[in-house]
Amino acid sequence: QVQLVESGGGLVQSGGSLKLSCAASGHTFSTYTMGWFRQAPGKERESVAATTWGGSRTYYSNYADSVKGRFTISRDNTKNTVYLQMNSLKPEDTAVYHCASDRSAYRSNWYPLYWGQGTQVTVSS
Repeated sequence: QVQLVESGGGLVQSGGSLKLSCAASGHTFSTYTMGWFRQAPGKERESVAATTWGGSRTYYSNYADSVKGRFTISRDNTKNTVYLQMNSLKPEDTAVYHCASDRSAYRSNWYPLYWGQGTQVTVSS
């Protein structure tokens, strides 16, 4: 059974930083695509970032335009953990952030099979 457990959310001032973590279990972590989504109140869930296995030791990263240059996704296959480093946070980044995973490669309208419960990120102005 695949489990994804997020941590690291919280309250931060505009311009600040947070680092989210997602610990995965129950699947072959290194070959799975790992991603982060977010959902703000009254808004649709949106993809934030993803890291896709490209074979051997290659991984490809994708980012939403709204977070490019500010957020960085990374993974530690020895710990079965994916991270989302968020810098220069803005009030509009406030949302529940969910970790997600699937065997398929990231693509437009990617909808993973496995989801975590989410962690709240609140950015005050």
